[in-house]
Amino acid sequence: MNIPDLSTTYLGLQLKNPIIIGSSGLTDSVEKIVKLEKMGAGAVVLKSLFEEEIIIEMDEKIHSMTNRHFVFPESMDYMEAIDTPNILADYLELITESKKAVAIPVIASINCVSSQKWTFFAKEIEKAGADALELNMFFLPSDNQRGEKEITDITLEIISKVKLTIQIPVVLKISAFQTNLIRYCEYIDQAGVEGIVLFNRSWLPDIDINQLVISSGFVLSSPSDLGNTLRWVSMLSGRLNCNIAASTGIHDGVGVIKQLLAGAHVCQVVSSLYINDLAQIGKMTDDLTRWMVSHEFRSISEFRGRLSQANSGNPAAWERVQFMKHFRSFV
Repeated sequence: MNIPDLSTTYLGLQLKNPIIIGSSGLTDSVEKIVKLEKMGAGAVVLKSLFEEEIIIEMDEKIHSMTNRHFVFPESMDYMEAIDTPNILADYLELITESKKAVAIPVIASINCVSSQKWTFFAKEIEKAGADALELNMFFLPSDNQRGEKEITDITLEIISKVKLTIQIPVVLKISAFQTNLIRYCEYIDQAGVEGIVLFNRSWLPDIDINQLVISSGFVLSSPSDLGNTLRWVSMLSGRLNCNIAASTGIHDGVGVIKQLLAGAHVCQVVSSLYINDLAQIGKMTDDLTRWMVSHEFRSISEFRGRLSQANSGNPAAWERVQFMKHFRSFV
């Protein structure tokens, strides 16, 4: 049998394989992105800008303009001449230079919690040459001041403002900690985004029992985290018009294969590369190739979503039955 075709389409973009390197320190420089392409990555998501960074830098520049008696503080030309930290300019340069250096898609990323003030920057990202924009929706599950409706309304407002600003594809990276997650994803899908990433990874605490303080821990995912993502990819596959990217817990080729069978279009990988090394990308694609050959699949489209719940007939009953089977047999 000939070598199978690992190429896939995500957000309307052609990828040589379904492995995307997620937003992280692995993607914060042109040199690193070039190396990721050489190691086999299908695409990269740049390390995220935070909404707060955009707003703070904008406020500093506008304040400086106001102090110098400029009539139009919104003047973007003058912004470039002000000697302040150039986080935004550096980010746009990273996009532009990365696009010159690699052939794989380069996806920008903004971590956001509101639709206030920062959304204009999406246009600058588009002009810099990004192939798509990923919005990392960071609504904290511990925030009891925001109800389900408010979170949904803010999400839809962000989508609306960004979609009115740019023409490149928009994808939302969301948390698993949402009330009625399927309905939330349906609202996002109906708002016209091209993709949803399941899921972003929240900060998790640890406790130092010697110092008696809260500390950071569990920064990286583990293979045991795969199940939750797999569950929701399977339930949402075939029910949304937009593409689905699986993220969290994908550490090897087996994890990639499982997510594709569940219905993911692509898999975002980060933690496995930190734990192992960049050669893990090639190991994943090699595992996928060997598995496809052994099952006589010529392309990913032949098996993607084959084991999604949409193909089970009655997904709610399916999950109930699996739950009963598991716990009835557990001793």
